[in-house]
Amino acid sequence: MARAIWTGSLNFGLVNVPVALYAATKDKSIHFNQFEEGTPDRIRYRKVNERTGEEVESSRIVRGIDVGGGEYVILSDAELAAAEPERTRNIEITDFVDLDDIDPVYYRSTYYLGPQGEPATRAYGLLRAAMGEANKVAIATLVMRGKEYLVAVRPSDEVLALETMYFADEVRSPADEVPNLPGQDTFTDKELATAQLLIDAMASDWDPARYHDTYRDQLDRLVEEKRQGHEIVTELPPQKPAGVIDLMAALQASVKATRAERGADRPAGQTTGGTTARAKAATKAPAAKKSAAKRAPAKKSAAKATKATPTRATRRKAS
Repeated sequence: MARAIWTGSLNFGLVNVPVALYAATKDKSIHFNQFEEGTPDRIRYRKVNERTGEEVESSRIVRGIDVGGGEYVILSDAELAAAEPERTRNIEITDFVDLDDIDPVYYRSTYYLGPQGEPATRAYGLLRAAMGEANKVAIATLVMRGKEYLVAVRPSDEVLALETMYFADEVRSPADEVPNLPGQDTFTDKELATAQLLIDAMASDWDPARYHDTYRDQLDRLVEEKRQGHEIVTELPPQKPAGVIDLMAALQASVKATRAERGADRPAGQTTGGTTARAKAATKAPAAKKSAAKRAPAKKSAAKATKATPTRATRRKAS
């Protein structure tokens, strides 16, 4: 069994449920070490005084905050400790909100929140069931490792999941960060209907097992082949300059290619799930608004579907 990261209580009203927090995900990214080329010597980092170039012991390092103009305010460990949030073992629920109202951009990391001990199981289960029936998410604060988090506690079929969240002032405005955002463009009925045809043709049920980190898989194979003494020869295909896109032609070609690719995988008589009807509806009324929290992230825009992304071709031969 996994070890609890944090233990405490989940409080709402006068109800107190002892809970424990567990990691819900694991990082499988490949991490590299650095070496001097042509040698087995590792490269290490040292903390040095930028003026003298001499190494400084950790015990003599203090922290400061840049306040602009080359000025820094130095804070001692005692001062930093005094500013930390009050240590508490309570996750105090302040609000229940609709799940659909939360934009996923606010979510940081996911944890599992489980009952702590047999006596807490019934109250925990009742809260999870009631929240699921109401389609509500609990908003609360959590203090963990000296840091205060805004959190959302949401129900699933098996467990309460706790999502650490960004505060509102930590989320950037897309209008301030993203150039060339489209305005109130007007599209023809034909353009909208064809784009909807492509979306319908690519629609599928969400299955996370279908998606893999292809870079990590390729790197694992590369490491194993080099470990066995095989010579690795790599080539990059020549990149073709991207031309001006004929949006309508690209949409139509994408629909045709997707149908040809996916049609062979469908049982006889099965359609794309009401493609024609939905395409006609798209020309008459805007598509129904769906929850951002429930949208499958795997869908691609029609424009992106027309651009081929060069990939690294790898050829191998035994040494």
